[in-house]
Amino acid sequence: MPTSITAAADLSAEQLAACQPIEQYFLGHARDDAAHMRQAFLPTAHIESIKEGAFTSWPLDFYCERFKGQAAADEASRQRRIDWVEVTGTAACARVTLVHGATTFVDYFVLLKTAEGWKIANKAFHGQPT
Repeated sequence: MPTSITAAADLSAEQLAACQPIEQYFLGHARDDAAHMRQAFLPTAHIESIKEGAFTSWPLDFYCERFKGQAAADEASRQRRIDWVEVTGTAACARVTLVHGATTFVDYFVLLKTAEGWKIANKAFHGQPT
C-alpha cells in the first residue's frame, strides 16, 4: 500500500501520533475495509463535500457501507500521502492527498485526542480529475 508522511523526520511525536488514524484510513481504502474506517473515525464523524454543486454529509455508518472488502484492481498504483498535520493540545487538523486512478482527492481532517488516542472527528474532501 503506497503511503507516505511528507517530511516525517520533521514531525513531533504528537504529530506522528495524530497521523495514526489517518494511516488506518489509508488501510481502509487499500483493503476496502470498513473496520479500519471505524477504527480511524469517531462514531459521530461526518464525511462532507460539495458534489455536482450540492452539499453532501454522510454519517460514518453510511460512509462505511461503501466498503465491501474488495480492493480496487488498480490498488498497487494508488498513492496516498499526508501532506501536513498541525496539532494544538487535544485538537489537530491534517491534509491528505489520494491519487486513485483517474481521480485525485484532497481530504481535510479535524482530529481529536480521546482517551483511546487520536481519532478523526470529521472529514471534508474534494475530488478532481488526476
